[in-house]
Amino acid sequence: MSSTGDLISDADIELFQAKGVQVLRGVFADWVEPLKQGIEENQASPSPFERTYRPEDGSAPFFQDFCNWHRIPAYRDFILNSTAGELAARLMSSKTSRIFHDHVLVKEPGTSVVTPWHQDQPYYLVDGLQSVSFWLPLDPVSREISIEYVATSHLWGSEFRPKRFDGTSLYEGDESIDVPDVDVHREDFDILGWEMQPGDAVAFHFRTLHGAPANASPNRRRVISTRWVGDDATFKRRLGRTSPPFPDLTFEDGAPFDAPEFPVVYAQTS
Repeated sequence: MSSTGDLISDADIELFQAKGVQVLRGVFADWVEPLKQGIEENQASPSPFERTYRPEDGSAPFFQDFCNWHRIPAYRDFILNSTAGELAARLMSSKTSRIFHDHVLVKEPGTSVVTPWHQDQPYYLVDGLQSVSFWLPLDPVSREISIEYVATSHLWGSEFRPKRFDGTSLYEGDESIDVPDVDVHREDFDILGWEMQPGDAVAFHFRTLHGAPANASPNRRRVISTRWVGDDATFKRRLGRTSPPFPDLTFEDGAPFDAPEFPVVYAQTS
């Protein structure tokens, strides 16, 4: 297994912290085939949190599912035994990294479903400045269908109103501000995105604005995203059911983010 020093540089860490996003080439190449098998198992037996969007125009579906790492061996092996936990801690400048959850996203060829611009943070029951998601594609991704990010948006100090794909607010009575219309004013933003190969990953902060186009290509776009938090993570009570929801979890707002569902995967030893 490669050491994390071989996989990312100090420059990668500096860019991640400054821009809120950084592409990491080949960091999970050894895990592509096992994770493909994991996604096949996941799609054959979805969890209760599964969401598949089936466009009204009859185009191909967009499969999503959350929080399966406890039951899908390939996901569990990746989270516990890959370098992801240590990479997460290094990127966050944290002594520890704790797994929050996994999220699988499969855009079938020809799907018209667009992932709207959003931040992940407002959907979550966790808060803190130390956070990172790894967006790991298991198929080649052209720049035209790749996820995109607004650089430095994690530093704006805003949490934008979280919405469902149909445009309705996730939380009733939410008075936070709407996400800016990035697509209409693209020239006003520093938008980053990359052509990617299986085993590459994009690391991004929970507060970084991002979105993804439809998959107009003839190829599947299978992705597993794992979400990680650091030393400063605390529980956050939202105005309603979060995404993912964790319906059986009890916690106090502002308490340290410490529960069996979210184990520490990596802890610095010196």
